[in-house]
Amino acid sequence: MQHLSPSRRMLALFTLALGGFGIGTTEFATMGILPLAAADLVPGYAADPAVGIAQAGHLITAYALGVVVGAPTVAALAARMSQRTLVLLLVAAFTVANLASGLMPSFELTVAARFVAAIPHGAYFGVASLLAARIMGPGRQGAGVALALSGLTIANVIGVPLGTWLGQVAGWRWTYATVAVIFAVTLLLAWLVLPRVQGDPTRSAAKELLAFRNPRLWLMIAVACIGFGGFFAVYSYAAELVTRAALLPESAIAWLLATIGVGMTIGNVIGGWAADRSLRRTIVAGFSGFLVVLVLFALLASNPVALFALAFLVGLTSSVLIPTIQARIIGIAGDAELLGAATNHAAFNVGNALGAALGGAVIAGGLGYLAPAWVGAAMAGIGFALALWSIATDRRGAPDTASVPVVATVAGPTTAGIRIVER
Repeated sequence: MQHLSPSRRMLALFTLALGGFGIGTTEFATMGILPLAAADLVPGYAADPAVGIAQAGHLITAYALGVVVGAPTVAALAARMSQRTLVLLLVAAFTVANLASGLMPSFELTVAARFVAAIPHGAYFGVASLLAARIMGPGRQGAGVALALSGLTIANVIGVPLGTWLGQVAGWRWTYATVAVIFAVTLLLAWLVLPRVQGDPTRSAAKELLAFRNPRLWLMIAVACIGFGGFFAVYSYAAELVTRAALLPESAIAWLLATIGVGMTIGNVIGGWAADRSLRRTIVAGFSGFLVVLVLFALLASNPVALFALAFLVGLTSSVLIPTIQARIIGIAGDAELLGAATNHAAFNVGNALGAALGGAVIAGGLGYLAPAWVGAAMAGIGFALALWSIATDRRGAPDTASVPVVATVAGPTTAGIRIVER
């Protein structure tokens, strides 16, 4: 990789985070503008808003499905590609697909556009994490992963509330159009400042997919799907928690989402720092804290003060796990590091769908609006048990930091500029 000046290094990291900011905004702002899109696109919405909202939920489902399908597919097909080139192509695809999301004339075409817009999601975070880790250098790879993911968490503080507000005052289509502008700016910056890294002509889709033969990888994917799904069991019903559990006005919904976003941002930074010191201890401490907070949330969140305090802690403790799980999956994936990093985000989106579905089921069953927190605690507990099982399978003497990846000199270029080696 070419040498970067300190200012260009920081600008490159900012660019990668800006792309993550755009992704977080386009993914989660959909939840805020869903009634607006439903009223415009779903036939018969005025006659039966509940049914219309349920149908409009396919916009969210389509995005999650696009991430799950696109993450391993793009990562495998792009195995030989330069990281810089891959970032440029993915950001260009985001720009076009989000613009299309705001222009499609029918509900069905908008759903299709949301599916396409999600296809680059996992691969982007995968390649951005690897490139950021390389820019940061050995011993700071966890921090690099956290920086690449910081845009996603900051989006929950700034991008999602602003995107929702823009949709309310100017129309929901402008939310997606504005996100397209964010990606266009990211594309320009990426072209100007990202370092040139040669691809690896020895890699292939078949070689990448061999990583899935490793049961340890599947175990960590399950940790991400189930354990982090506990967060979405709560987050998906934030509006109902505010208005129906804590009996606060609708105006408090945006403040609760922002509170969770602040917690996520801080937790992401802590997770990256801690992962560089001990992946295993961070996973154990992170899941322990997450589980305790979810139980307290289920017991106390009907109180407005407790709701906001615990929502902050739910965001913080869950996000400590994000860069940690990401770094561990990259390490386990070995040479297929891009596939591992991308698959992690597919797993998180499976957790998104699973947590939302199970949380909705207990509400529909008449168990109350705090019941999803109990679902979240159960999911976090299962994820914790799977994480402990994964740690127990580590070979004796295996590295215990986000540099699990041991930097080794290799002949010829590699996709990431480093090769992941497990002792």
